[in-house]
Amino acid sequence: MTDDAMRIHRALARAGVASRRKAEELVAAGRVRVNGIVAKTGQSVDPSRDAITVDGVALARPKKPTWLVLHKPAGVLTSRPDGTDRRTVFELVPDVPGLTYVGRLDYLTEGVLLLTTDGEAAHRLTHPSSEIERTYVVTVRGDVPTAVRQARMGVDLDDGFVRPIAVDAVHGADRQWQMSITIREGRNREVRRLCEALGLEVRRLVRTQFGPVKLGSLPAGASRPLTPRELQVIATLGLSIDAPAG
Repeated sequence: MTDDAMRIHRALARAGVASRRKAEELVAAGRVRVNGIVAKTGQSVDPSRDAITVDGVALARPKKPTWLVLHKPAGVLTSRPDGTDRRTVFELVPDVPGLTYVGRLDYLTEGVLLLTTDGEAAHRLTHPSSEIERTYVVTVRGDVPTAVRQARMGVDLDDGFVRPIAVDAVHGADRQWQMSITIREGRNREVRRLCEALGLEVRRLVRTQFGPVKLGSLPAGASRPLTPRELQVIATLGLSIDAPAG
């Protein structure tokens, strides 16, 4: 089995032929052939090498998915253009057909935002079961030492209990603190709501890391392709991601 091998129904779904369930039905009905032979349910194929047809029509050879990391600035929507003057993340990255974002950052939140043409992997990365670690640096005001102690014990939010993996804080200028918070859940506006529950005033929020992908020195508004190493690390988490060849 090659590194690009996958179940036949997944290959059909990724090619846009049908959903996985419908693809299984196509295979069961004998309408799919692999290298001229009728496919079997659950069969493994390599779409980059095997000749796959559905009702005699050949599947196009798949392209490697595009993966980017964007340093999202504040004041940019994580969405497609909505007809207003507000900028969106898609105005800051190359115009790649099928590109989608991996989870959202709210309008004012900055930092690491992944984008990909692999919609299935994007869904799995943001599913709660993936437990991908996300690290945020929050500039706050308030009783931070007490808030840190409370956060380490866990806090009840309106959608459940939250206990960050790690919480640290450094005192800064102008009565402000820099808090580093690492979580796995990825719920909607979770870090902002956590800080509000702790009685802190959020002045700035930056996601500095998503899984193995770090913000580093990437300038605000700039993007770059993910490295082979970043993709390989994500793939070890059991996610459906194709690392680039070489």
